[in-house]
Amino acid sequence: MRTRLYGWAAFPALLLVWSAAAWNLPPYVLPQPWAVAAEAVRWLDSGQLAAHVGASLLREAGGFAVAVLGALALGLAGALSPGFRAFSAPLTGLFMAIPPIAWAPLSMIFFGLGYVAITMVIVVAALFPMAVTVQEGFLAIRNGNLRAARVLGARRWQLIRHVYLPASLPFLTAALRIGFSQAWRALVAAEMLGASQGIGWMVAMGGQIGNATQVLLGVAIIGMTAWITESLVFRRIERRYRHWHLA
Repeated sequence: MRTRLYGWAAFPALLLVWSAAAWNLPPYVLPQPWAVAAEAVRWLDSGQLAAHVGASLLREAGGFAVAVLGALALGLAGALSPGFRAFSAPLTGLFMAIPPIAWAPLSMIFFGLGYVAITMVIVVAALFPMAVTVQEGFLAIRNGNLRAARVLGARRWQLIRHVYLPASLPFLTAALRIGFSQAWRALVAAEMLGASQGIGWMVAMGGQIGNATQVLLGVAIIGMTAWITESLVFRRIERRYRHWHLA
């Protein structure tokens, strides 16, 4: 309980440091937290904030879902086939070394400005780090468990369902966390380059017009969305997989 209180205390501490830093600075350089809160209320009243956040979440959901499915397929294929693992390793390393935002201009040339182009950047950003983590999770399964399941007559799909997935769930949760983080960063960066709506667009447009309050509002939404997703989604998944893992 005390540890949880320490975690919650981080937010007031951040606000105090922010307010102190902005005390002797002009508002157009670093506005006070209350000014950003007032800006948020104005955006909420106009309905624009919900529209921008909704557009970003829709892109994130689509791109992340495709990346998760692709990572599961690639990770499982790499774990089951040494040949495929050797073939895909240099390609995975190559794509992971390229910053995802570098693909944004090419994606926009192919698909134009909009949902598909930004979604493809998200997929490239999240797919390969998740695939590597998923593959390592499957490879970490003890051979004795696999042999015991095969002796009992388990087929490949039964091995996947009853051995691979339960035993590798800690790695799968880590893959989801890594993938979401990469996807969220790529989303914001891509929206700053080629979108007319979204949280990244808010930050980019605020910078172009010199509105530091709008920029900080967008930054705060980016951080809070990631924190809420971590708290409400990934931690709950962890609690659930503990029961499945021990079952």
